[in-house]
Amino acid sequence: MTSPKYLLAIFLLAAATLQAQQDRAVYGQPVFDEDNEALKEQYKAREAVRDSITGAIISSRSEAETEAKRNHPWLLMDLADLERPAGPADFEQVWHRPPVAQYETGTCWSFCSTSFLEAEVHRRVGLEIKLAEMHTVYWEYVEKARRFVRERGHSNFGQGSETGNALWIIAKYGAVPAEEYTGLVDWDKHQHAGLSAELEASLESLHGTGYWDEATALHMVQGILDKHLGPPPESIRHGRKNYTPVEFARKVLRFDTDDYVHVISTLAKPFWSRGEWVVPDNWWHDSSYVNVPLADWYALIGSALAGGYSMTISGDVSEPGIQGVLDVAVVPDFDIPRSHINQAARELRYVNRSTEDDHCIHLVGRTKLGDDDWYLIKDSGRGGRAGEHWGYMFYREDYVRLKMMAFTLHKDAVGDLLERVGE
Repeated sequence: MTSPKYLLAIFLLAAATLQAQQDRAVYGQPVFDEDNEALKEQYKAREAVRDSITGAIISSRSEAETEAKRNHPWLLMDLADLERPAGPADFEQVWHRPPVAQYETGTCWSFCSTSFLEAEVHRRVGLEIKLAEMHTVYWEYVEKARRFVRERGHSNFGQGSETGNALWIIAKYGAVPAEEYTGLVDWDKHQHAGLSAELEASLESLHGTGYWDEATALHMVQGILDKHLGPPPESIRHGRKNYTPVEFARKVLRFDTDDYVHVISTLAKPFWSRGEWVVPDNWWHDSSYVNVPLADWYALIGSALAGGYSMTISGDVSEPGIQGVLDVAVVPDFDIPRSHINQAARELRYVNRSTEDDHCIHLVGRTKLGDDDWYLIKDSGRGGRAGEHWGYMFYREDYVRLKMMAFTLHKDAVGDLLERVGE
């Protein structure tokens, strides 16, 4: 019979032998096949050559396209003999702040609406103040995103908008002085290419996921806006008091969106009625526009200016007779003789889309030159910076009657117009 001590000795010997035979983990050098590695490097070098050739072709083509665009001959009206105002000093002007530039943004609507509101604050309150365009832009994007989500992507989302929408945003989110919010983070001038691309990509991604959660989408959108524009202030200091932006708009600027009227002139709706101005930038489908005949529409511009009121005005700025380098906008006879401009001629251009809602500007003055009325336009776009008078353009009356589409002004400037409008 085997003794327990003998069995224990055998067990201990087996355990020691097993321990000695266990694998050990150590670090070593990897093994490379030189031929394989050479093939990899040859492939990389060949692809680099191909990429460089492709890159050179793309770069060359891009440079050629840019050069062709710069040298593209545009059809223009010969304005060499045109009698036109010499400068802004020739105009009887409504008070307004100096022009500012929107640079690389599609936010003309905010620049002209802000300029208009500044003039209104001066006229009504006597306060000279520069307001922040980008504060309105920030919250406009938030509301656009909200509607985009609620309509599951069936809502216009881009950089454009209208004065009526801007005033609605200010009523909801308030306004702030320009020094309180510049909207400039990575740039010293406004550049919204990256902002616009990121916002559109983030919202378009919702189509793929189908995750139309409003809170999540707005959180994502505000994160992008904070990155590019900076977070808007929750409180500002004015005088000796602190205000929220909404309080500042109501108590200091004394702003009320109900004080303003939007006016159009189109055969597509009954005259002396309200309706939607159907253009893409009216993204929230504002149907408060007052539609009047062209004669009344145009007469209202003159009477408002004579009474000391300015207005925002929107329309087409892509015509042979508008030339920023000369600061003028007129209608050439080879388009239509001025004596033929009427309601039908105006409507035809809406229908065939040769008149579109390109740009929003601030109309701040008028003068008479010969038999023609001329209007002083404060323009934040590149066209307004191309000529001798930085930020200003001079629009002749024919251009206004034919190519401008809608304007916004204070209700006190419209006289009895609203009494004639059926609700």
